[in-house]
Amino acid sequence: MSDSRTPEQIRADIEHTREELADTAAALAEKADVKARAHEKVEETKAKVSHRIDDTKQQAKANPMPPALVAAAIAGVVAGLVIMRRRR
Repeated sequence: MSDSRTPEQIRADIEHTREELADTAAALAEKADVKARAHEKVEETKAKVSHRIDDTKQQAKANPMPPALVAAAIAGVVAGLVIMRRRR
């Protein structure tokens, strides 16, 4: 098995392999950092919840009917209780 590469080409290949190995080791170390992964997940979840809260607020402003329905339901219950007490 003859290798027709020059020593300079071999050195370049070795250097390229070392760089790839360093990148791979760094990627593995990053994946193995459980504390950092957990922190990223917490931040991601906070962002999702914040976005949903903002969406809900915008929907409530755009469509105030649900709070009005809740208020009407409460008023109905109170009126029903008043009527029931008067009948006693």
